[in-house]
Amino acid sequence: MAHICVDQTLQQFGDLNSVYRKLEPHKIVEHVVNLVSPRLDEYIDSMMYEVQPVLWDNLPLFVRSRIYRWAREQLPSRIEELVDDIGDDLDSLVDLKALLSRQLQTNPDLMNRIFKEAGAVELRSVVNRGAWIGGLLGAALLPLWMRYPEPWALPVGGFLIGFVTNWLAINLIFAPLRPRRFLFWKVQGLFLRRQNEISDVWARLVAEELITVELVADAMVNGRQATRTRAILQKHLRPMLDESLLLKVAAQVSVGMTGYADLKRVMNDKAVIATKDVFADPTFKKERAPAVAAVLSEQMKSLKPEEFQNILRPAFREEELQLMVVGGIFGAAAGLVQILGTTYLPLF
Repeated sequence: MAHICVDQTLQQFGDLNSVYRKLEPHKIVEHVVNLVSPRLDEYIDSMMYEVQPVLWDNLPLFVRSRIYRWAREQLPSRIEELVDDIGDDLDSLVDLKALLSRQLQTNPDLMNRIFKEAGAVELRSVVNRGAWIGGLLGAALLPLWMRYPEPWALPVGGFLIGFVTNWLAINLIFAPLRPRRFLFWKVQGLFLRRQNEISDVWARLVAEELITVELVADAMVNGRQATRTRAILQKHLRPMLDESLLLKVAAQVSVGMTGYADLKRVMNDKAVIATKDVFADPTFKKERAPAVAAVLSEQMKSLKPEEFQNILRPAFREEELQLMVVGGIFGAAAGLVQILGTTYLPLF
């Protein structure tokens, strides 16, 4: 049911770029710079020690200090250009369906919790309406059984009542599709009537659990388009080496001409690791989640009733027959208990 629901959701809105714009890219730049800057010297040392530790250790301290300072000066502009470039191409860099499917497979209870919280009113309605409908149908069966007291009447009648009760209770959540006037009441499917409230809850839970900044960043650097993501990283980080004569000469002296290419590769790998560290920050994830939720909620609220219904209705439809059959089995069991009661209790 969860995967069907995700498919339907993506059919309605699968545009990550609109979500990205609401994340306020300048705040992403600020966050990255604030987290990376204090550790930039450490990242540079790590790169150089991996490629040529002895020569890097022997490099004069003033040269290394100049390299650190140059990198810190260049970092904000490089990160800003990098964030803009990735933002323009986010939809093609991240396979959103694969991301959501992987999360649901890893955390199978995740969508259950989202279903229960977003559809709490509807799930209670199935219980309450089922009780009323079942009670009324059961009361209607009583005079029929009194007239035809056959042993099979109550189990068969109970099966039909359980089956029909569940069918009615589930369908009343989604029908009628549009508001209709019935005597003094305006009637509409409960799920559709609560479109705005459900949109807010659904969007908040998806933003907090499924489409987080951390998960999207991880999908970029480890997903199907990881090679393209790394190429973009290299495109924006490589000039930090190439455009500084001092940095370039120092790097080539330290590692040699051949090692210079390896240094660029290592720098790219370290950038990927830094990306994971930056977007795993729980405070940043918590701050950005409302922005993602606002986009999703706005899009859900703008859907027509039939489009909004299609987010959950196909998932329910997948299990409806089983739910109705189970209701029928319980109804038949209740009828059988009543038959046994009327047959054997008088003996005692």
